[in-house]
Amino acid sequence: MPPTAIYLQKACLQHRYIRTRDNSHIVERPERLRAINVGLAASIARMEERAPLSSSSVEESSAAAQTKAEEDSDELTKALGKLQLSTPSRTETLGRVPVTFVHSSASVDILNNAAVKFVHGDIERDIYLENIRKWAQESEDKVRKGESEIPEGYSQGDLYLCPGSLDAIQGALGTVCEAVDAVLAGPRVTTSDERGAPSQAFVAVRPPGHHCGEDTPSGFCFVNNVAVGAAHAHLKQNVNRVVIFDIDLHHGNGTQAIAWQINEETYRKQLEAESGALAGKPGLQVYYGSIHDILSYPCEDGKAELVQAASVSIHGPHGQHIENIHLKPYKSEQEFWDELYPGSYTQLLDKAGAFLDSTGGAGDDVLVFISCGFDACEHEYSSMQRHHRKVPTSFYHRFAQDARAFAKRYANGRLLSVLEGGYSDRALTSGAMAHLSGLLEEDDLKADPIWWSVENLTALEAATKKRRGGRPSQTVPPEPWLARTVELFASIDSSNAIPSAPRVPIPASDRTLRDRKPANGSNRASPATSPGRKPAARKGRPSAAATSATSTSEESDLTDVSTSSEREDPAPKKLPRVILKLGPAPAGGS
Repeated sequence: MPPTAIYLQKACLQHRYIRTRDNSHIVERPERLRAINVGLAASIARMEERAPLSSSSVEESSAAAQTKAEEDSDELTKALGKLQLSTPSRTETLGRVPVTFVHSSASVDILNNAAVKFVHGDIERDIYLENIRKWAQESEDKVRKGESEIPEGYSQGDLYLCPGSLDAIQGALGTVCEAVDAVLAGPRVTTSDERGAPSQAFVAVRPPGHHCGEDTPSGFCFVNNVAVGAAHAHLKQNVNRVVIFDIDLHHGNGTQAIAWQINEETYRKQLEAESGALAGKPGLQVYYGSIHDILSYPCEDGKAELVQAASVSIHGPHGQHIENIHLKPYKSEQEFWDELYPGSYTQLLDKAGAFLDSTGGAGDDVLVFISCGFDACEHEYSSMQRHHRKVPTSFYHRFAQDARAFAKRYANGRLLSVLEGGYSDRALTSGAMAHLSGLLEEDDLKADPIWWSVENLTALEAATKKRRGGRPSQTVPPEPWLARTVELFASIDSSNAIPSAPRVPIPASDRTLRDRKPANGSNRASPATSPGRKPAARKGRPSAAATSATSTSEESDLTDVSTSSEREDPAPKKLPRVILKLGPAPAGGS
């Protein structure tokens, strides 16, 4: 089986909230990557149980893995040289299951990268990209003065920056581009019998990206990781058709807006060519398909343009290829798998197939992305899912299988899954475990849904619980798969290696991460969330696309809008430990 590459980026841990010392309500946090790594380690440990090797096979596999890792390192060195990225990334190839871990050190300069400029740049001057860098660099000084690091006119409720945020953003983009190059350099995979270099990847980076439009940060997102990855594939690797499956709980309004603009430009060039204009390089065509909760961010306030954008279905006219499917409640998992998934949710794949069939069919110019959010998982915070539009954890396993089969049919197996949302540790861990198991699964390597049962997740959380110093417990868990998970996790996780950023002296402030929404739920909308509507010309000021002073962020899902109470399920505060030393019992005592 062609190995799956898992990309990890230490720089992504540097993006953190510094506005106040109270970060108890921050859900988009560095620890998200730790929870993801637990799930990845557990998936591999379980898969290894299904693919045991003899001692001789292990030795042969280890030798082959070492050779392969050296070859991969050489290829990465060449690719990074072409991209003008940083030093080569470190790779680790496992013997028992076809997985390669890439500890990426890739980074791009957002002011000097063609793919970033393709998505977020401007003709005259890259004002938005310059602003991101400026805001991050000045964030500590702003906060020290009692001000917000996010300029007035942008949502204070879902955006935050710190001096390390720029490294995190540029590292996330560089890692996605690195993964694109590796996958496109891999073998052409059309059947499950073929073997070779990585043809698919899971990229664990943050901050997420699918809410960010051309110049409109929102919903924790400052740049659009998947859109930049698609642009990089087009500009550097001759990919002309991209499929994006978005399975986050929330509609990827930024990705859809960018896809619409790209398709609009390509369609215009096609019309000009048909009228006799000189035809140049084929333009990029993007299919964007999303499964999401229409009642949650960015549609929670019922703004017409946002709801319409999240509900549009158009395939062909004006060169657009968009499909939006709304999550529905269900009474049992049987109902979900018998009715909802085959009846509605697989339309996401069917419409993508129709897009590719109508534009030339399968080919070397096709690449498939998954905007992989885990916040629709049944284990997400109840306050995030107060509309009860959730999916069983096994959805991430099944969709990974189906997307992989789709990529084999149309894109030579080339598939990249990039982390988006997902906020509770259990949602992230179980979702990543199920998703990777689906990517790895073959006829002779089957996953079992019991792996992510509540009982097993509870045991997994106990075995990998964060102890003093950031490392899991040194006590060896009784079950072999748990012991192996702890071993793998310790080898891949770097969250304990990043020292806590020193807190700047912060004066008293009434600013919080989440602004309370007004009773009428009013909120201004962003043009970037409305398909086909171009943002106003930029003139060095915050875009009119983000003029709301009240929060409509994913984070606002942590508060029931009908009350002013705090989040429904915050972690309880620990009381000080008190030890009483007692003397000898009185004579005659019991």
